[in-house]
Amino acid sequence: MRKKDIRIDPALFHRIDLNLFKILLEIARSGGIGAAARRLNLQQPAVSLALKRLEGHLDAELCIRSARGVTLTPEGRIVAAFAEHLFQQVQALPREMAQVAGEVEGLLTIRSVSAVHSPELDATLDTMRRRHPRIRLRIDIAPCGIVVDALLKDEAEVCIAFDSAPRSDLLYEPLMREYQQLYCGRSHPLYGSCIQNPEMLGSERFIVTGTDEPDDVRHFRMRYRLGLEPAGEAENLEEAKRLIGIGVGIGFLPTSVAETARRDTLWPLLPAPMLPSYLLYLVTRPEADQTLPTQLFLAEIRRRLAALGGPL
Repeated sequence: MRKKDIRIDPALFHRIDLNLFKILLEIARSGGIGAAARRLNLQQPAVSLALKRLEGHLDAELCIRSARGVTLTPEGRIVAAFAEHLFQQVQALPREMAQVAGEVEGLLTIRSVSAVHSPELDATLDTMRRRHPRIRLRIDIAPCGIVVDALLKDEAEVCIAFDSAPRSDLLYEPLMREYQQLYCGRSHPLYGSCIQNPEMLGSERFIVTGTDEPDDVRHFRMRYRLGLEPAGEAENLEEAKRLIGIGVGIGFLPTSVAETARRDTLWPLLPAPMLPSYLLYLVTRPEADQTLPTQLFLAEIRRRLAALGGPL
């Protein structure tokens, strides 16, 4: 079968809208027209029309639609790779210009759920401190329910949260996978036990973490009917750890939080394969709305996460 001759207009880049490449790139990343429309905060017909316009400019079919979503054609993969490279260069432009002009200044505010233990985050903040000493770093801690609101109110540039209902107008990138274990304090009668069947704990006094409780942990509790009438509640994980440690009740904590306590203070009750887990995300505004300090922070932490291979 003879391949189709593709003729590209030499004047193409004098009249093409570069946003068309951005839309194709989002279609490729999302795997569908509808998903891309939600991430771009556009109507689905507008995304479909943009794709047709780009295909018309390039005189090539870029996507094949099916019931399972969208698949890029060989030409589509080439154009998507070009778009990826193009927007990486656009993102790098402010950083390179700032380096020529001198030191970068500004404020980078990160709002986060409590007790996030991420070596990659710590290393990134240390790198920012050394490379860009005139960028002021600020970290605010808040319950998960209001963390992301900080982006919408321009009170933060980066948020760290678990979010089971992500917004289409924000960007979500996995930071780390967090595991939670069920702990009791040293004075508790269950200290030293390993519980194979959590249902037997239904009558135990329980500490819950309110809006800072991830859905995966809440579903685990509901499945085994744990903490239906809590003995205590704490929005801050450090305070929940305190209540568990002094024996007010048993409760879930991220394993990284419990590791900061003395080994004989908290006792893990569940087998490791049973532990609920979830992803913590870096949440930011779209690339066009990011400040230069935000771009520098994201470039560094993305590099470190890529070297790590992503969250486990």
